[in-house]
Amino acid sequence: MGRGPPAGPGGAVLPSGAAAAGGHCQGASGGSARRAGASAAAAAADTAAHGPAPPLPSPLAPAALVSQPPAALVARPAMSLGGASERSVPATKIEITVSCRNLLDLDTFSKSDPMVVLYTQSRASQEWREFGRTEVIDNTLNPDFVRKFVLDYFFEEKQNLRFDVYNVDSKTNISKPDFLGQAFLALGEVIGGQGSRVERTLTGVPGKKCGTILLTAEELSNCRDIATMQLCANKLDKKDFFGKSDPFLVFYRSNEDGTFTICHKTEVVKNTLNPVWQPFSIPVRALCNGDYDRTVKIDVYDWDRDGSHDFIGEFTTSYRELSKAQNQFTVYEVLNPRKKCKKKKYVNSGTVTLLSFSVDSEFTFVDYIKGGTQLNFTVAIDFTASNGNPLQPTSLHYMSPYQLSAYAMALKAVGEIIQDYDSDKLFPAYGFGAKLPPEGRISHQFPLNNNDEDPNCAGIEGVLESYFQSLRTVQLYGPTYFAPVINQVARAAAKISDGSQYYVLLIITDGVISDMTQTKEAIVSASSLPMSIIIVGVGPAMFEAMEELDGDDVRVSSRGRYAERDIVQFVPFRDYVDRSGNQVLSMARLAKDVLAEIPEQLLSYMRTRDIQPRPPPPANPSPIPAPEQP
Repeated sequence: MGRGPPAGPGGAVLPSGAAAAGGHCQGASGGSARRAGASAAAAAADTAAHGPAPPLPSPLAPAALVSQPPAALVARPAMSLGGASERSVPATKIEITVSCRNLLDLDTFSKSDPMVVLYTQSRASQEWREFGRTEVIDNTLNPDFVRKFVLDYFFEEKQNLRFDVYNVDSKTNISKPDFLGQAFLALGEVIGGQGSRVERTLTGVPGKKCGTILLTAEELSNCRDIATMQLCANKLDKKDFFGKSDPFLVFYRSNEDGTFTICHKTEVVKNTLNPVWQPFSIPVRALCNGDYDRTVKIDVYDWDRDGSHDFIGEFTTSYRELSKAQNQFTVYEVLNPRKKCKKKKYVNSGTVTLLSFSVDSEFTFVDYIKGGTQLNFTVAIDFTASNGNPLQPTSLHYMSPYQLSAYAMALKAVGEIIQDYDSDKLFPAYGFGAKLPPEGRISHQFPLNNNDEDPNCAGIEGVLESYFQSLRTVQLYGPTYFAPVINQVARAAAKISDGSQYYVLLIITDGVISDMTQTKEAIVSASSLPMSIIIVGVGPAMFEAMEELDGDDVRVSSRGRYAERDIVQFVPFRDYVDRSGNQVLSMARLAKDVLAEIPEQLLSYMRTRDIQPRPPPPANPSPIPAPEQP
């Protein structure tokens, strides 16, 4: 039995200066979204600088104010058809609960009255912008705040957060609260913590112990919903001269600025004016971004081989209206605005009937991470001679004192995000295509730390350090072989069958692959394992052969056997370089694109193996200290 739209969650935090909205409902809808946008703009004017003991940017907002969080900072590219704009839909929405322990006591005759302010950081400008505030809790050094922060979550982005804690003594001056400390971390660190919980030491008051802040991440329940529907059409306009139409549907969700973003296309049903499309499923968040009354536009097209599809007509609906089809058929008139204006007797261009609609919940990426699934990150770097002498500025490996090489940027961009989901922060790192000292043996899989027994490096900085050290000791040579390192990671992944670990291999290379046949075979074999492969091409080379390994359009095959899943993502780094030379922005763009498919690849593996998330470990919150005896 399908379910209708669930009630919206409560308790979200209002960015400072917003009007009262009465409660947090489903997503950034209508007027509430516009109010949230206005409040976000107001908060921008109140931006606090990064540094110790920053003052609160404005007087405290009343505790009852509630609204939506502002939109995500970076947009994810979407498909475009028929003039649709590009907008981003978050992977999900995360609710952050905040507690503090052993805060500084700045009040003379009582304990502090704490409040927490959350800031988010723009990757483009590095600017901190106020997102929202908790309520004030009187007379305690160990507050458990009721008000939550609801944030859009993008796995592929480094979403930096700053939590500032203040003592707000309303008996003195509400506009000048005392600073009690702050903590910096990424949203991924909270989600990737054990049970999606982390504890951080507060800092920022010189010479003082500021206590700790405890953060818990919880995915909003309606972000798990998947809508499944089936539609048919009757008496559509005939568009083909020698036959009937070949109709298909294109679904768009509306954006706050009145534009539309494509979110689904049906298959084409050939040579009919009365098509019946196959049932399909779509995440509810992709259809309406959580706002059940947001307009959903459906265009009807006649497919043409040359891509110049003929527009038949359109109709609009909403998720709430679609959900009514759980109990009854819903019929929509397909209207062509141009025909309607030209022909007085025009009625419609056919009808579309919603035959069925149901909503079910599915396990999400966050469910698996919260249940303890670890992302194991492995790096493989190209040390072939085509990269050029590392001592020369023209080399792709050149270590400038002023900026990172493309290799180092790609490594940092991907690694700094994935490391939040690996508890031990130990990453195997390999090189390939080099001659090793002292005998000059050619290796296609040598540990960057020169330790054959333990190739693990401590954190991304440890990987970079080992990479720089290898450049000083090995001789760049060749050829370019991928298969050895893919098979190395695959052997480790093959030992895991319970969903506790998922492997991500990053290969950074500058040129044409020399073992394409063996690499395809390795990818096909690895496609049945808990594993994904990211290939980043650096330098000016043409990478047509690499595109063959990216199975977005045609699944990789070897000896007549096709890959079970699409596990490879290839991108040329040059497509993401910021023209102004902003390396932070270049790395953010690269990470966004190459990591976007990882959550779905993990889920596809878990689904095909019927592996369910393990329950999160039991909470073990820091106890409230007993009061000191007089």
